[in-house]
Amino acid sequence: MAITLLNPTGLPEIGAYRQVSIATGSRLVFLAGQVAWDADGVTVGAGDLAAQVERCYLNVATALAGAGASFDDVAKLTVYVVDWTPDKLPLFLAGVGRAAAALGTTPVPPGTLIGVAALDVPEHLVEVEAVAVLD
Repeated sequence: MAITLLNPTGLPEIGAYRQVSIATGSRLVFLAGQVAWDADGVTVGAGDLAAQVERCYLNVATALAGAGASFDDVAKLTVYVVDWTPDKLPLFLAGVGRAAAALGTTPVPPGTLIGVAALDVPEHLVEVEAVAVLD
């Protein structure tokens, strides 16, 4: 496997992700930001942050599979959430948890969550992009 995830001594352990990923592979996979669209381009979970997070993560998994990768190959996630406030964290984590259960994996690569004013489509509440490394 091309990715090793760890929490170095001296940094806090965050349950939702690891602080560091070490990539040893030779092929990089860059995913466009995935939003809560189904295969027909219809928004899933309008107004429901948890449902949209879940769909975004499932779409990331689909895009990764198209490149011959999985969440085990992800070196970094970046998540953009519209009008982010800390009180939205339980909904965000619920969506990630549902996606993890559906995928049979726990996506914990290093990640950055960024609050934004808006995304490309008004009903989109979240967008997730990923970088993966393959051997």
